[in-house]
Amino acid sequence: MAWNWQLEGWPHFEWQPPRLRLREQAFTENAAVAVGTMRHIGSEDREELVIELLSSNAISTSAIEGEILDRDSVQSSLRRQLGMSAANLRSRPAEAGIAEMMADLYRRPLSPISEQRLFEWHRMVMNGRRDLSQIGSYRSHDEPMQIVSGALGRERVHFEAPPSDRLAKEMGMFLEWLDRTSPGGPEPLPTLARAGIAHLWFESIHPFEDGNGRIGRVIAESILARAISTPTFSALSKTLLKHRKDYYARLEAASTTLLIDDWLSWFADRALEAQASADDLVGFLIEKTRFMDRLRGIINERQEKVLLRMLAEGPEGFEGGLSAGNYATITGAPPSTITRDLSDLVDKGALLRSGERKATRYRLNLATQSERPVATRLHPER
Repeated sequence: MAWNWQLEGWPHFEWQPPRLRLREQAFTENAAVAVGTMRHIGSEDREELVIELLSSNAISTSAIEGEILDRDSVQSSLRRQLGMSAANLRSRPAEAGIAEMMADLYRRPLSPISEQRLFEWHRMVMNGRRDLSQIGSYRSHDEPMQIVSGALGRERVHFEAPPSDRLAKEMGMFLEWLDRTSPGGPEPLPTLARAGIAHLWFESIHPFEDGNGRIGRVIAESILARAISTPTFSALSKTLLKHRKDYYARLEAASTTLLIDDWLSWFADRALEAQASADDLVGFLIEKTRFMDRLRGIINERQEKVLLRMLAEGPEGFEGGLSAGNYATITGAPPSTITRDLSDLVDKGALLRSGERKATRYRLNLATQSERPVATRLHPER
């Protein structure tokens, strides 16, 4: 079996732009709506939005690779990187490094992706690693760079990247294409097509010893962000984590062909899903302010503490809903007080109740969903 980089015509991918037309249109329209919605968010909520989206992507892009990071540490590192007030938490090198890369993406959304910037990102992502011979430079080992799974003796090769001695030429072509197809370049491409091709192309080259997935995803994030001059509306890695198995399968299928319509259609749908997820967070922050304003002065300190704790979990809230046990843990109140507090919050319209007895759970009564022209709802061309 030949890999895509071994095929005649590499690296000239082929696709049918009309198949992405409605998706590209939806992405542009959704971005315009999001920019307008941001005007209704105060400075504190805007700061919270930035930290929530960047930390979610940092944690998710690492989780795709099987690395679990501490959310509080990542957020604290991000706040320090962006000059915001931060809790004095000790972050591990991996958490500090991925936070630094996400902060760079946020601070410099319009900066081109150069070889030097890729090397900087690699040093950030590999922060603290002592097992790699090359950090901040392309791999140079003689043995093949392969993605392999399975037990010893029964390995399955999912992909083999170009040999190290071809990397300078391969990456030169890739970076020249990025520059040429940028919004201000001589051959600009629509955003979703450009981001999808860039991600696939970079993963096909696999230029580093490790960290290629995280850097490949941040390249796609950067392209999506540049199209709207801000990265605060993107949740791509969080969405790809939800589809992790399919994501790997799609990349593998696309690694043996230069005909990439299926890959681009799938990637575009995930980018639109990510955009909708970010929009939900923006809507949640707006509704959160209205929600607490409506209850101000009519709930007690215990109730306010619990509601704020639930709101801190984001649009999804507590997994499985709030229980009386959760309420006790947060407030330290006795059972009789908890029962009265929760019943009162339901009566005031702050919480919705479901289940009975020990299975009783409570969820925030928020209206966070908005009508958006999402491509998957438009039944785009397949």
